[in-house]
Amino acid sequence: MASVVGPRKTFLWSLSVIYAIAFLSLYVQVPGLYGKDGILPVWKLASEAAGPRASTSRPALLSLATFLSLSPELCLEITCLLGTCLALCVALAEPLRDCVMFLGLWFLYLTVHQVGQVFLYFQWDSLLLEVGWLAVLVAPLNIRKWREVKAKPHDSSLFWLVRWLLFRLMFASGVVKLTSRCPTWWGLAALHYHYESQCIPTPLAWFAHQFPAWFQQLCVVGTYVIEIALPLLFFSPFRRHRLFAAYSQVFLQAMIILTGNYNFFNLLTIALCLSLADDSHHQFGTPDKKRHSWGGGLVGWIALLVELSVYLVLAVCTIWYFNLQLDWSQGIILSQTMFTYYDFTHWLGVMVPLTILAGTLSLGWEIISGFQRCLSERGFFRQSSSMIQWAFFSVVAAAMFSTSLVPYSYLHPHTHDMLWPAVRKLHAAVDPWQLSSSYGLFRRMTGVGGRPEVVIEGSWELERNWKELEFMYKPGNISTSPSFITPHQPRLDWQMWFAALGDRQQSPWFACLLLRILEGKEDVLRLIQSDQSNYPFVRKPPIFVRAQLYKYHYTSILKNGSLPQAWWWREWVNEFHPTVHLRQPQFEFQLAKLGCKGSPPADTPSTSQLHQTVTLIGRVIRSIPPHHLTTALCLIALLSILVQRFTTPSRTFKGRPVEAHKNRRGKAGKGRKQE
Repeated sequence: MASVVGPRKTFLWSLSVIYAIAFLSLYVQVPGLYGKDGILPVWKLASEAAGPRASTSRPALLSLATFLSLSPELCLEITCLLGTCLALCVALAEPLRDCVMFLGLWFLYLTVHQVGQVFLYFQWDSLLLEVGWLAVLVAPLNIRKWREVKAKPHDSSLFWLVRWLLFRLMFASGVVKLTSRCPTWWGLAALHYHYESQCIPTPLAWFAHQFPAWFQQLCVVGTYVIEIALPLLFFSPFRRHRLFAAYSQVFLQAMIILTGNYNFFNLLTIALCLSLADDSHHQFGTPDKKRHSWGGGLVGWIALLVELSVYLVLAVCTIWYFNLQLDWSQGIILSQTMFTYYDFTHWLGVMVPLTILAGTLSLGWEIISGFQRCLSERGFFRQSSSMIQWAFFSVVAAAMFSTSLVPYSYLHPHTHDMLWPAVRKLHAAVDPWQLSSSYGLFRRMTGVGGRPEVVIEGSWELERNWKELEFMYKPGNISTSPSFITPHQPRLDWQMWFAALGDRQQSPWFACLLLRILEGKEDVLRLIQSDQSNYPFVRKPPIFVRAQLYKYHYTSILKNGSLPQAWWWREWVNEFHPTVHLRQPQFEFQLAKLGCKGSPPADTPSTSQLHQTVTLIGRVIRSIPPHHLTTALCLIALLSILVQRFTTPSRTFKGRPVEAHKNRRGKAGKGRKQE
């Protein structure tokens, strides 16, 4: 791998922006989710941790709250606010992007994740923690903040871990679609259901749903190629292979962003793709062709033929295994899966060990290259220092790679059983810190036959005047257009989507939500509608609430080619939760069983002033719609990096760095003096 200083800078900047988005998006939801009167109050975790059922691993945030004599919910708000400010400072000031700052960001998000409960049990939260830890290793130790950081011999081997994580994420996401035996994925019909059944679609998802069936099937084939086949090129010695694979991943993530609101996940995946670039590709202008050429003559032609042959094999295999045929009469491309589940599992049994071997050889090459760069250092002291750093970080890189093999080998149980016991013990030791996780998105396609959706209704009378509680983001009113809210994640809306996939017993938090609606808790109601003027019970809470289960379907383009009036049509399925009201014995028993009842501890006088200050800050910030907040933060960070790039004076002279030109002039002057 060539120098990675440029891609590393961009990667660290991107990660700091994503950290700021994640903290800010969660911060505006903390009172409703974890406050004293929230759905899952964090103070209840503190009571359980201090009781007889206390676990040996107490969350760091609860220990910190006890040490500082703060309430857990106040400490959680301060943690999110501190994480937002710290991440924004790191994004705006390049000298702050060092390992110490990223260690602080990683620790802050880990403390939040430990008390997040079901609302933070998403794969992108685990991915952010793993990427954040790799950033601690990748980021330089910049003691002299305002000086340029020099490249180290071990940089490429540490940055390679980011590439390995990207491979695990994409390869596993493609493999699990087939190992799940989901008939929609095997029948290449998954996208026919995906656009309307995903959690929070965008307006473009409705239009994507209107594409013909043959095109949807062809897109599924393309998804398999991008997620399963192209990640194998991450380990190719040919630079153009790696860049082609990187741009393919970016294209896939861009399409997902346009048709679905998946918060910061797709942005984080795009940031991981920077691990496939190098300095000559990262900089604007003409790349350094000499550095990456394979030489002229016969060797160059052979290398070019090998590169092209890989694309040819990829195209032939795609046509063969998916039986791609062009129907000239209709002008369409037909496709179907031509291999069986047994064929795929047999192939997977070969590929998982081979990819582990390829990863081992690729990392070994980076480590050996780092050793060679250490030997090229001038001076005994500098060379010895580089060798010590290289040895230490090589061991760290090998340990991180070995740890990641445990969750990666879950793709093939036989390979997992063959791992060394020491590797499993190492993974178990670091597992509480989320340093290495397993991934696999869209394992099974939901919403076949209609998108299940839970609709909460409230009324002041038992027999009539039931009014629906319309959420800001998830589908409810069939005439309301979906919206673009990326990179914000409304975590209650997401859990409502998961609740609709099962029954209410599988979502115990749902009863707590109904309780807060009956009590009229403002913090929880703001999770449903930030603009309370759109809430039907803003003056007086409902006396009765219930929940109905519907199946939503996209409408279709009319026969005359015009667009329909509504985005959805729906059909009633059954009652999701029966009618309940306060002081109903059965409902009270259910709440007591779930632990939703109880009185929170009172604030101590010493923290009342701090609580008022944090509350005032939160009131100002939460007066702005959350998706506007995160979008504005992204624009600020993007504007700052553009200003830095285009206002920094160019330090080149005739295509050479100014420092090199000065050194050349100095040597020439010395030569003339000697003459």
